Amino acid sequence: MNIVDIQHVTKEYASHKALDDVSIEIPKGSIFGLLGPNGAGKTSLIRIVNQITGPDKGQIFFDGKLLNEGHIARIGYLPEERGLYRKMKVGDQLLYLAQLKGLSKQQAMDRLKGWFVKFEIKSWWDKTIADLSKGMQQKVQFVSTVLHEPDLIILDEPFSGFDPINANLIRDEILELRQKGSTIIFSTHRMETVEELCDNIALIHKSKKVLDGPKSKLKEQFKTNTFSVEYKGQLNGMIPQEDIRQTIPLEDGYTRTSIHVPAGRSSNDLLRELISQVEIRSFGENIPSMSEIFMRAVNEVPEA
Repeated sequence: MNIVDIQHVTKEYASHKALDDVSIEIPKGSIFGLLGPNGAGKTSLIRIVNQITGPDKGQIFFDGKLLNEGHIARIGYLPEERGLYRKMKVGDQLLYLAQLKGLSKQQAMDRLKGWFVKFEIKSWWDKTIADLSKGMQQKVQFVSTVLHEPDLIILDEPFSGFDPINANLIRDEILELRQKGSTIIFSTHRMETVEELCDNIALIHKSKKVLDGPKSKLKEQFKTNTFSVEYKGQLNGMIPQEDIRQTIPLEDGYTRTSIHVPAGRSSNDLLRELISQVEIRSFGENIPSMSEIFMRAVNEVPEA
């Protein structure tokens, strides 16, 4: 079951086509990575899902129904460009934003007490946003995004401005929100975040979707059938030179070599050959990282 189903969405601004026939399915209860270089069209798509703008062509369905104004209260959006009122007190601002999302003042107060304790920010209630550092402001905006317990949470570069400790805090909260049933869309350039958190991804480049699917399947798709082995000794020509991708001498006398296994042979065949010749310390398949997949997919897109 998908919480968001984007079907053939196109969006143009003057002479610029921001999105070109983009279709993406976002499974309910997943952490979904929306990836792409700057200017690819990610923000345009996010703005359409949030109903800030509309598509020129195509449709978006939310939880099985055509996206409409009634869905706004079920979405939490943390934009990359933060939008807090700098002269307003933190507590008053969060109460105000929560009520815009449909909570009563008492409901908002009850939930805010829990978040202020969890984030250790009780002393911030009467401070203005202008009194806070960028990272502190980020915490406040994150609370405002999730306070109404939305079904869909859209986070645009959520870790920007956070030190490692607070980035880990937000990461843990995101995982907990997913565990409670929320779906999270990440728009990010941080591939390590995608690697760690995302279940599914879509890559947009030059206004088109060029790649999407479960992270595990994409890693399988982009595998090169190469294996990394650390060993002591000499291969002595036992592996054809064209199958050796890289060899690095290590400081402790071992060597690390990346070896391609051609069609018709298995990793077991390679391992048997190696065992007969050298002392092996480690052996494993080279699984592509999300950063490597991102770069390969983007570079394979032809110029317009």
